[in-house]
Amino acid sequence: MLLDKKRIEKKLKISELASKLGIDSSLMSRILASKRKPTKHQLYILAKELEIDYNELLTYYLAEEIVDLVKGYPEIAGEILAVAEERVSFLRSTTFMTTINYSTKIEASLTRINQLKTSWNSCKPLDQVQLQKMEEYFNTSYTFESNRIEGNTLTLQETHLVINEGITIGGKSMREHLEVVNHKEAIELVKDLVRQQVPFNSYHLKQLHQLILKGVDDRNAGIYRTVPVRISGSAHVPPEPYLIDQMMEDYFVFYQTRRAYLHPIILAAEMHERLVTIHPFVDGNGRTARLVMNLILLQHGYTIANLKGNFDDRMRYYHALEQVQVNHESESFYALITEHVESSLEEHLHLAGVN
Repeated sequence: MLLDKKRIEKKLKISELASKLGIDSSLMSRILASKRKPTKHQLYILAKELEIDYNELLTYYLAEEIVDLVKGYPEIAGEILAVAEERVSFLRSTTFMTTINYSTKIEASLTRINQLKTSWNSCKPLDQVQLQKMEEYFNTSYTFESNRIEGNTLTLQETHLVINEGITIGGKSMREHLEVVNHKEAIELVKDLVRQQVPFNSYHLKQLHQLILKGVDDRNAGIYRTVPVRISGSAHVPPEPYLIDQMMEDYFVFYQTRRAYLHPIILAAEMHERLVTIHPFVDGNGRTARLVMNLILLQHGYTIANLKGNFDDRMRYYHALEQVQVNHESESFYALITEHVESSLEEHLHLAGVN
């Protein structure tokens, strides 16, 4: 009923709201009449379209679920709520929303990084020519390293020639050239999204992935997989395809509910790791996850974190991911990401002439 009241206030037709959710008008009518519960992702879209606070709307629907559960046991409803009270209090607390455990060492790294970020922000605005040269350097290096992690054999110089000079490298495959050009376009999209100050959502994720696989595998570009996959050399087994939609819905709910509370670097690391772990696409998950991480970092005023693709660093990256995926231990991954964020800021400051 709340949703329908807001829809009427906004003077939206049921069919217009249904199109925003990608469902038919009859299903939309049932949701508005409280005869059908919307999914979490649908709630997020409805909150945006009807200008309702997402957390308030989610709370309303979760409360309705609790009432539905408890009303079936009227004789012990009070006892049920009493048992749940302590847990509910914890879930409502700031501590719950901010607590993702990491060590004092990571905390110290985050403090150092924030000091570097302050220094970086204080040296702006940079000379436009200097800024353009820096962006070209870092974008090329990032494209080179991210593709190298996935097996692309173009050198740093060859990567520069392909994306900045439009030169074709003899002896290298068309796929490798496309991976370089595509990644450059994906970085440009990331920076456009940062400039537009738009919240990250599934549409933007699929846009990024579509660019990564454009011309390489158009059939699977920007589309969640419908087949099982395995990661060569990893003990982690990605979820079965029938679980992907729900897991990706939960992925974006995590982002929406935590982005106001978590430290941005930890949020970026979590969104990176969780996407790789879910592995929602047939191919291109790693590059897309690193772009998502950097989108979040750039949105919060940090610089691009460039994970390296040489053998030792690649093995450390894979090991850190596997520690989370198999052993549920995030410390190694947080350490890896914070190290590269710190290194990136230091390099930016050095090139800007700040000692």
